[in-house]
Amino acid sequence: MYLSIFCFLLLWAQALTLKNLNYSVPEEQGPGTVIGNIAKDARLASGERNRKSNFRVLENSAPHLLDVDPESGLLYTKQRIDRETLCRRNPKCQLSLEVFANDKEICMIKVEIQDINDNSPSFPSEQIDIDISENAAPGTRFPIASAHDADSGENGLKTYQITRDDYNIFSLDVKSRGDGTKFPELVVQRPLDREEQSHHTLVLTALDGGEHPRSGTVQINVKVIDSNDNSPLFDQPSYIVEIPENAPSGTVVIDLNATDPDEGTNGQVVYSFSGYAPDRIRELFSIDSKTGVIKVQGEIDYEESGIIEIDVQAKDLGPNPIPAHCKVTVKVIDKNDNWPSIGFVSVRQGAISESAPTGTVIALVRVTDKDSGRNGQLQCRVLGNVPFKLEENYDNFYTVITDRPLDREVQDEYNVTIVAKDNGIPPLNSTKSFTVKILDENDNAPRFTKPVYLLQVPENNIPGEYLGSVLAHDPDLGQNGTVSYSILPSHVGDVSIYTYVSVNPTNGAIYALRSFNYEQTKFFEFKVLAKDSGSPHLESNATVRVSVLDVNDNAPVIVLPLLQNDTAEIHVPRNVGVGYILTTVRAVDNDYGESGRLTYEITDGNEEHLFEMDSVTGEVRTVHPFWEEVTPVAELIIKVTDHGKPKLSAVSKLIIKAYTGSPPEGEPRINEEQRHWDMSLPLIVTLSIVSIILLAAMITIAVKCKRENKEIRTYNCRIAEYSHPQLGKSKKKKINKNDIMLVQSEVEERDAMNVMNVVSSPSLATSPMYFDYQTRLPLSSPRSEVMYLKPTSNNLTVPQGHAGCHTSFTGPVTNTTETPVNRMSIIQVGNPIYIHLSCNPSVQHIASCSS
Repeated sequence: MYLSIFCFLLLWAQALTLKNLNYSVPEEQGPGTVIGNIAKDARLASGERNRKSNFRVLENSAPHLLDVDPESGLLYTKQRIDRETLCRRNPKCQLSLEVFANDKEICMIKVEIQDINDNSPSFPSEQIDIDISENAAPGTRFPIASAHDADSGENGLKTYQITRDDYNIFSLDVKSRGDGTKFPELVVQRPLDREEQSHHTLVLTALDGGEHPRSGTVQINVKVIDSNDNSPLFDQPSYIVEIPENAPSGTVVIDLNATDPDEGTNGQVVYSFSGYAPDRIRELFSIDSKTGVIKVQGEIDYEESGIIEIDVQAKDLGPNPIPAHCKVTVKVIDKNDNWPSIGFVSVRQGAISESAPTGTVIALVRVTDKDSGRNGQLQCRVLGNVPFKLEENYDNFYTVITDRPLDREVQDEYNVTIVAKDNGIPPLNSTKSFTVKILDENDNAPRFTKPVYLLQVPENNIPGEYLGSVLAHDPDLGQNGTVSYSILPSHVGDVSIYTYVSVNPTNGAIYALRSFNYEQTKFFEFKVLAKDSGSPHLESNATVRVSVLDVNDNAPVIVLPLLQNDTAEIHVPRNVGVGYILTTVRAVDNDYGESGRLTYEITDGNEEHLFEMDSVTGEVRTVHPFWEEVTPVAELIIKVTDHGKPKLSAVSKLIIKAYTGSPPEGEPRINEEQRHWDMSLPLIVTLSIVSIILLAAMITIAVKCKRENKEIRTYNCRIAEYSHPQLGKSKKKKINKNDIMLVQSEVEERDAMNVMNVVSSPSLATSPMYFDYQTRLPLSSPRSEVMYLKPTSNNLTVPQGHAGCHTSFTGPVTNTTETPVNRMSIIQVGNPIYIHLSCNPSVQHIASCSS
């Protein structure tokens, strides 16, 4: 087996190599015949260690005949190859393959199918009949139908032989056409005499050129007839014309002219193609039998044949005509009628990372054009504004590479379109596309939709209630774009934010972990962290501000006058006149805003309109000068209503009694001076004594605390939430509602004074606690009313607009105003100690206590 290897190296797109290999194989070989070893013949590298060689056929002109073993690289036949069937018209039979070896090298393989002498020449018919006029001059030639041999080259038709008759009247002259085919002509050697012999039988033998020649024969029957003396004659024996390819049907190729000097039918010439003209000629052209005009009737294709030869004969209509012959050579002019062809030799499998560097190879492309000259010269480019470009390599091979950085978030898929345009006039262009998908990298951090989220929640909410959501977007995909949420560590006061709220790590939903009290906490804020699941992960944070909305959850509490069983008796002197202030009703409401704004009114018992009540100050005045005569005892139903939604109210009964002379025992005399005096002197003295005793106790406790903890604990009445660590090694003890309560003082206060009654329980004796009062406390109220305090931290300030009730026991008590001094009373009832504090609204004090 003949092997010819033409191999060259071309550095292409990261060490890609192109090699040419030429093989040949005789036809009729059985399946499995090895033609060559590509790996050995192309001297391919063995590849990486422990990695098998691989061969992939990119293009195969005859996949049913040839194939390549993907592991060994052996080129072999798949079935018997019949060259005559495969390449009927082509003298050179060649198959081509493109093999991609070891994912690095491309081998361009051409396999020539060698002809063997397995076909004998054959004639189109079993006998040939020729009529020859008896006056045919010696040298007259008669073309004979050619024999056909399917073999080519040396095995093809070589020559013809004729078996002459006894008289040697005929001879054989073998001629060749422009395409190399041979055809015989019967030549008259001697004058014919029909009367002497009217029929001649000859045997024509066709021989091929094989090592063992094969032959075919046909019988020629020559009939001698009386002849026409003159034959037609062409102007010249051959003509050369040019015609563009794809010339439309009916285009005139040439107008032939043959003359015959005879008259009548003997001189009337008819034209036709020669009897041995190929069928393809009759498909492409037509000839007018009367005029000799040859026209186009088929599709002329330059790529099929650039030169076409037409054999034409002309004969007269006389008896025994002798035809004349000429050859018309048609040169086909190439036109730009073939579109460029784009083929993808190799395209990158899978997606390309958006972090791929510029110059990364995406595909290998080959562009061809069947036209020649300028019509076959190509220009290629990538269509559109995409981050790819073409680089020309060799023999119409191009590589598609990246020419700028990729960003999947801008575009995650590209439709890369290759445009190939030739230089013909007009130019033709073709396009072909493939898709490039971009693989995501974690190059984007989550981004919140807002830098600050404002959430609102009404107080007294249910723990676990949904407050709102935060949302962060990450344009990355998969784990790189999967966002999880968490709360960054922080504190509200001294309490961890993790006891206030929680966040759903998946959807960013924020939930309350406790019930909020507006009077204790009006707002708080924290930071939420958004983190993706990439490696390494990226993160960002946003601030969440939660505002607690006030709810009308506290009903008014009447603190003045002092009530027993919601009833108070007011003793009023007779003849006080109109406008006399009988009493001032005071109520407190722990709510704020409209929910804490109160309205006073008389709802019942004033049918005679003897009294009126100021809706704002709560003062009850006389409006009738002789009210005591109308009714010496009046029972008024007083209602105090806030302005919240829904409205809450408190109701009490005032019994107005008129008296003459001194007021009843235990009832202070009501006059203008007493109206501006808060308490009697004995009460002031008592309060002072109690204050001194408490001050001494606090100093003693402070010294003890300092000795144990080296720090002084303070008692703050303002702060509502704080859990203080136990002193020493004692266990922390919770404070329940039964530990602390408020009780009412027995002393009636005319003005709106702040009274704090603190009940101390033995359970509070081991740790200092801090308490917060958000509203003014009543001076007097029924003993049945109970209020609870909550522990809190000691770092909050007293809101403006509320009277403080803070008495410092760490130093001497000072009174900063001219108003009556503050008073404190201690009432011992069983085990608990009841401490009654009376505070001036304009003075702020700090009380610190520990046991």
